[in-house]
Parts: sequence; structure tokens; C-alpha cells
Amino acid sequence: MTSSIISGTKNLFRKSTKQKDHIMYTEADIDPITLIVIGCGQRGKAYGEYALVSNAVKIVAIAEPRPQTRKLYAEQHKVDATLVFKTWKELHAASADTIKTIGKRLADAVLIAVQDHMHVEVALAFAEQGYHILCEKPMATTMEDCIKIEEAIDEAGIIFGMGHVMRYSPYSQEITKIVQSGTLGQLINIVQVEPVGYYHFAHSYVRGNWGKEKDSSFALLTKCCHDIDIICHWMGPSPPIKVSSFGSLRHFHHRAKPVKAGDATRCLDCAMVNDCPYSAKRIYLDSVSRGNTGWPVSPLVDGIPDIENITAALKEGPYGQCVYESQNDVCDNQVVNLEFENGNTASFTMVAFSSAICQRELRMHFTYGEIIGDMSKYTVNDFKANKTKTFYPVNEGGGHGGGDMGLIRTFIEAVRTGNQKLLGTDVGEVLRSHMTVFAAEASRREQQVVNCVEFEQKARTSLREMLAQSVLC
Repeated sequence: MTSSIISGTKNLFRKSTKQKDHIMYTEADIDPITLIVIGCGQRGKAYGEYALVSNAVKIVAIAEPRPQTRKLYAEQHKVDATLVFKTWKELHAASADTIKTIGKRLADAVLIAVQDHMHVEVALAFAEQGYHILCEKPMATTMEDCIKIEEAIDEAGIIFGMGHVMRYSPYSQEITKIVQSGTLGQLINIVQVEPVGYYHFAHSYVRGNWGKEKDSSFALLTKCCHDIDIICHWMGPSPPIKVSSFGSLRHFHHRAKPVKAGDATRCLDCAMVNDCPYSAKRIYLDSVSRGNTGWPVSPLVDGIPDIENITAALKEGPYGQCVYESQNDVCDNQVVNLEFENGNTASFTMVAFSSAICQRELRMHFTYGEIIGDMSKYTVNDFKANKTKTFYPVNEGGGHGGGDMGLIRTFIEAVRTGNQKLLGTDVGEVLRSHMTVFAAEASRREQQVVNCVEFEQKARTSLREMLAQSVLC
């Protein structure tokens, strides 16, 4: 096996090159950055789109347990058969053999797009081998694991990108320039609302992979860590010092089940199958019948969805369960309040019950103006000039208002040039914004205001004690 991998990958190896300040180049002039994709689901596909439209990156190896998903991804990106693996551990072992035999890695970088709880072990393993890493959000599902990743990245001295895609959309980047320019004075307050979307929440956070905290983590982390991140980014360099939060699971539980639904536990057996807004028939089968084979139907099956296999999935799998009979336990509404070191304040709301799907609503209040936005446009009210103007940023394509494409493109260029600063953040800042999310959830559970600095110190102390204890054992 090892010899076939080595022979099949010799032609894929390349020497890393640094961009010289005085050299201008186009994509046609450069060798592509080579990329390993671990996890070929929705997020792996989203970032992989860049390799289909640009010569700047080439996907050369993948790991994906689902056979049809693995096959389709490998075919689409023309991945050599010797570099297609079922598990990340098999790929990691092949990489270790190649490093030992040839003295080079299989690729320049790794994209980690597996389930959230797996991020830490995959990140630690490939950081140790010296790969640059782009990790889908969240960084990890515990504070201690986030710290482990930070320490591993720092020790390896590698480029690290985080799936905080909101930073990289044209919309967000234009707003960031206004904030940093100071033309509207000092930023004092931010209000942001994340309307998850009623059927999106039912899909992902009731029936889906993120519905049970034990299988993933709490909703504020898995859904909204990049909201807290960009709020902290806009308020920077002043860090958050205090946080409070309130929230609960208000609707998606048995007590809220409509009487008409009776004892039905699956949508296709329910008298409300055509009336319930959360009906799996309406969300999935009706969507497929209209010709949609993408999200949200594609995660239900391995391969291309059709009426037959989606129907089977709804009869047998979790996506066909009644939302009032599922085992979900994460919040369907939550608010977070932040105070920053300089006295600035921010509030964030996550709510399931909206027609808008992840179309964040934003208000930013400055000493001389305000910005009001919705991810597709934003309006600037300049108090000094007594002028109002609305801007419509151009979406370059891809999800999250162009943020998906913006992130992967920026990460690839950061790897090419060896310049972490191009990403506008580093692993330390990523860790701090995650810590703020964990502190907010601690506030919600403990019903008290949490000091962010003390919270981080306790987390680091806890990790040191855990490591010391493991050594003694």
C-alpha cells in the first residue's frame, strides 16, 4: 500500500515558495498549493469549490467514510485513487509513511471538515506533521481542547485558518474598513441578530448532527461562534471583559407538540404532514420534487438524493422524526451581552424562529454615525456630513455572502506567502473569541455575569492540572 501511495504522489510534491515583495504574478505563473480534504460533506464541498474555479489550489488527497460521497468528490477533483481514504487515520498513516520514506508531506495544507468533536484529534495529528491547517468552526468542543490546538499550532509554527467565514465576505470586509478608518468616530455599541431560520434549525439543531450537546456541543458554539468572533474583531483591539447570557429550549420538545399530531413520532405517519411548518415532507420531499438536490436534502443520503432514497431516509432516519419527539437538547433562542475593556458594549441574539436563513441583522453605533446592515446591503448614516448612503457589496460567489470563497482564497494565499497576517487573525485570537463563547454559555448555565479574563485563566489552569494528573497516572 505504501509503495503505491508513494509512486502515485511523487509528481504532486512541490517546494514551498515565498512571494517576493517586488514580484507580481498571476495564477497562471504559479504552482498550485496542494490541499488534503478531511471530510467531504457540506463544508468540505463548499471550500472545495475554489479548487474547481482557480488554479491556485489543487486537492490531492481526501478522507471520507461515506462511499458514494467519497467517490463523487474524488471524481470531481480528479484525486489519484492511491490518495483516496475512508478515514483520516488511514490518510494520516499514509502521510507518516511518505514523510519517513521520501522526506516530504503529501500536501502543503489540510482542510479539516469533519464533525466538531473530531477537530481536536485531527488538528493535533496533522499539526505534528507540519501541515498548514484550515479548520471548520468551531475550533473544538471544549475549552481545554481549544487550548491544546493553540499550543500545537504555535509549536509547529504553521499557518492556521479558522472557519469564521463571516470575516471574509465582501459585506463584512467593507464594514471592517469603515470601522477601522474612524470616519464615523469611535464604535460604541453593536447589536447583531442571527435568525437561524425555522426549518434550518429543525434540520440541523433538532433532527441533525448538532441537536444533542453530547454528540457535538451547545448551539451558541456550533452555530454562532463566528458571530461572537466578528463582534470581538470589530471591537478590537479592546477585549471583552464581562459577559452575561440567557437562553433555553422553548419550543422543540414534547410539551409543545400539537394535539392534532397525536401519537405520531414520524412525519410521514402524522395527520399534520401537510400542515406542520416543520414537516419533513415539506422540508425534504417537496424540495426534491422541485428539483433541489443540494442543501438541505443532500445531507440525508450518501450520494445524489432522489425521491426514492429521501423517502427511505425519512422513514428510517433521524430527519423523518417529529421535531417534538426528537432527542435534541440545545437552545432554540439565546441572547449574549458583552462589555469590553474600553467600556463598549454589544448584544447578540440567536433565534430559531425566522423566515430569514442566517441573514444576520446588524446595527453599529458610532459617536458620529451608524451602520445598519443585513449581509446583502448596509446603510451608513453619517451624522457629521448629514448624509445617508446604502451600499450593495458584490458577492463573489459561494455561501455566507461570499465568505466561504473569501476564506479559502485568503488561506491559500497565506500558505503560499507564509504570511499568517493575510488572514487578519491568528490562533491566539481565535482561541480568545472561542473562550468568550464558552464564558457566555457558563453565564447562561450558572445565571451570573462571568469575568472573561478570570474564565480563561481558570481554563488554562484546569488544563495544566489535567495534564499533570495524566502524567502521574
